[in-house]
Amino acid sequence: MYRIVTGDKAYSSWSLRGWLLLAAFDLPFEDMPVRMYDPAFEVLKAEKAPARTLPILEWEEDGTTKRVWDTMAIAETLHERHPGAGIWPDDPDHRAVARSVAAEMHSSFAALRGACPMNLHRAPAPLEAPPEGLDADVARIAALWSWAVAQTGGPWLGGAAFSAADVFYAPVAFRFQEYALSGPGTGAYIARLLEHSAVQQWIALAMADPRRLSLYDRE
Repeated sequence: MYRIVTGDKAYSSWSLRGWLLLAAFDLPFEDMPVRMYDPAFEVLKAEKAPARTLPILEWEEDGTTKRVWDTMAIAETLHERHPGAGIWPDDPDHRAVARSVAAEMHSSFAALRGACPMNLHRAPAPLEAPPEGLDADVARIAALWSWAVAQTGGPWLGGAAFSAADVFYAPVAFRFQEYALSGPGTGAYIARLLEHSAVQQWIALAMADPRRLSLYDRE
């Protein structure tokens, strides 16, 4: 049984990735939600040091608590521990594609991240003044999705089955929806991703939480 510490479901894109790496692959876990921007979050970070970001994955082994943070580290750790779960594609060529596009999401797209934070409560609408670089990020993501599907045969980024690559782009799909963003061929993939059963579970949890964080509001 794993434990995963997650932030507010409507806003924490990194938490969404970590949570999906368990929920979407039928790994047993307990969700331990914590309020972001709250004194309880600061207390938790002190308790979980040196981890200082969400999500945080933990489990008990050999009488000790094991702890991993950062979603790429979580993905690789879970894949090592559960190689048959399908976290990364079995086909080595497809796995290389999936890892490449996931890693680029992990390290890039600063304009999209800064201008369009994930906010599941936002009514879909474009930004009044999109910043420089946003269109380039959207175009690059659309190109990556098209390339990955062409390389693996789709319909998912790693091939026939949902994988960690799709997990990493789940918050992007929400952002595209919330800020009315699109690129060539993105609509079908976004719809497929947001209809995934584990993503739908996350949406239900987010909608059930009455808390609102104005920090994530954008016009």
